[in-house]
Amino acid sequence: MKKNMIVVATAILFVVLFIMAATFYNNQKDKALSNASMEKIEHMQREHSPTTGPVDAKVTIVEFFDPACGTCSAFHPFVKQLMQDNPGKVNLVLRYLPLHQNSDVIVSIFEAARLQNRFWETLERAYQTRDAWIEHHVSRPEKLWGQLDGLGLDMEKLNEALQSEEIARRIKLDILDAQQLNVTKTPGFFVNGKPLVNFGYQQLQQLVESEVAANY
Repeated sequence: MKKNMIVVATAILFVVLFIMAATFYNNQKDKALSNASMEKIEHMQREHSPTTGPVDAKVTIVEFFDPACGTCSAFHPFVKQLMQDNPGKVNLVLRYLPLHQNSDVIVSIFEAARLQNRFWETLERAYQTRDAWIEHHVSRPEKLWGQLDGLGLDMEKLNEALQSEEIARRIKLDILDAQQLNVTKTPGFFVNGKPLVNFGYQQLQQLVESEVAANY
């Protein structure tokens, strides 16, 4: 009986030690990733990056996104809710990472719409109508084009702007910044420069709330 108790106690001790080691490893990994991201903070946001929310907010969410990404679409209302739940304290910066086929053209349309001060309206419409312009995970820009009625866009000017070298430069810079920050999937989130290491709604909420608590 005593021998069995020793065996059980030993097994429990090994389990506890394993959990402690795993927790320490994950904490160190998270810390290392955060430090690496902070060293590359200049890649988080550019002058051209679309931004919404109060300019003096002390908490900034940076999201690398692809409009054809279903998870990006699903997270979009959640991110907006996080901002509403923390009024005046959180803003959002969007960066392009077009990974799906033809998504580079879609984000070019967004940038062309931004020249007419219609970026956010165009983004919302694109998310609302994803099923109409995506086929088998491939973006169909010509089908998105048909979904833009009613946004007040000058479609002729929009089409001309798509050939802009400046728009191409911005998208290329976003892609290069994503590479520097080791963002390989969308959406990729950072909050005040800290990466969302463990992906999920709750994890993003916790990261945002911890930064709000630390800065207000």
